[in-house]
Amino acid sequence: MQLTINPIAGQGFGAVVQGIRLNQLQDAQFAEIKSAFLKFAFLVFPGQFLTDQENIEFGERFGKLEFGALPIANQTKHEDGSYSEVISVKTRRMRTNIGNETWHTDSTYWPVSSKCAMLSAVAVPAQGGETELADMRAGYAALDASSQRQVAGLSAYHSTQFSQANDLGDFPEQQEGTIYHGEAYLRPLVKTHPETGIKSLFIGRHAFAIPGLERHESRALLKSLVDFVVSEPSRVYTHKWQVGDTLVWDNRALLHRARPYDYSLPRVMTATRIAGDASELAYYPEDSRAAAGRLALATELAILQQEAKGKVFARSTTT
Repeated sequence: MQLTINPIAGQGFGAVVQGIRLNQLQDAQFAEIKSAFLKFAFLVFPGQFLTDQENIEFGERFGKLEFGALPIANQTKHEDGSYSEVISVKTRRMRTNIGNETWHTDSTYWPVSSKCAMLSAVAVPAQGGETELADMRAGYAALDASSQRQVAGLSAYHSTQFSQANDLGDFPEQQEGTIYHGEAYLRPLVKTHPETGIKSLFIGRHAFAIPGLERHESRALLKSLVDFVVSEPSRVYTHKWQVGDTLVWDNRALLHRARPYDYSLPRVMTATRIAGDASELAYYPEDSRAAAGRLALATELAILQQEAKGKVFARSTTT
């Protein structure tokens, strides 16, 4: 087989890699893949059918893992590799999964955000359940000069407790060691990629409370930036999953989201996430700067609690 890397037609980013088995990858071949990854920001590997261990080993080529071969699914995986019946949308796991149907980038709610992420398809519905990607590099480049100047010095806090409350009217119990840990980390709205030097917007559903702006101004600006990025079709790619596909994307350059599907049907993905290096560090909870994030989050959640009175968690709140 001959390794081929073909840009995706009609898109300004992304490529399909064929003629390679990821479980038999040579160092020289990975060097080509890594170069293409930095250029195109995401790569599709059709028909790989990777095992959990193979997902982990491929992910480790990109760096230290945040986690490896974690099921992202509406079923529970048993020790023997089988899966339970489909779980209810009323469970915490499904509320979190459905939250991921809003544009975001991974792990910005931790002190060190993610470098890149992988998904491999194990079971997919016939309709819906796609993964979409959006190019924040091209979005930033397309902003007019005035807008680029406006966002240049701004930052926003990032929290999953905020995003679940804001997007779903869902208020998970705060618990240390989970993604609902009570911290909010301040990150610039414009990011310079540590490997390519390319500037991009760094936004998404976890971002809120831009210091120096009124709440309504912050919310309007963050929404307008996401809307702008995804308004141009060449900046958005929709991956229609086939069982066996593997998709890897650069969290430092792209937004992504899952798409809705019939939640009574199985959708099982194997997820591996590569941790960022020092360039992705905001600060740690013991840093004096963390107190401002906790206050911003508590203030915002109190407002969202008032706005959510009389509402219940429902599928309709994710659109």
